[in-house]
Amino acid sequence: MLEQGRAAEVDHIVADADTARALGSGDVDVLGTPRALALAEAATVAAVAGALPAGQTTVGIRVELDHLVPSPVGSAVHASAELVEVAGRRLTFEVTLSQDGHEVARGRIVRAVVDRRFPA
Repeated sequence: MLEQGRAAEVDHIVADADTARALGSGDVDVLGTPRALALAEAATVAAVAGALPAGQTTVGIRVELDHLVPSPVGSAVHASAELVEVAGRRLTFEVTLSQDGHEVARGRIVRAVVDRRFPA
C-alpha cells in the first residue's frame, strides 16, 4: 500500500544531450527544462517502485515546476521526490532538483495509479 513519506532520489550529470539547445526548448547549453522535468519524474517513479500491486504502474497527470537556476554541462544534478498525498489512485509528490546544495528547480507532480494494460 502506498503511504505518504515514500521518497527517492536520482542523480545525473548534465550532458550535451540534456541541454535546452539539444532538446529544442531554448538556445543555450544548460540543463533544459524538459530534462529537469524528466529527472523529477524519474524520482517520483522510483519513490513508488516495488510498492504497487502487480499489473499496475503510474502515469503523470499534472506538473507544476519552477526551473530557477541554470545548470551547465558537466554539473551534477540531484533530483528528489517525496509522496505528500495519497487520494485514491491520485499521488501527489513534492519534487526538487539541486546542484552543489543549491536549489535548481522545485514543484509538484501528480501521478495516477493505472493498470499496466491499456486498451488497444
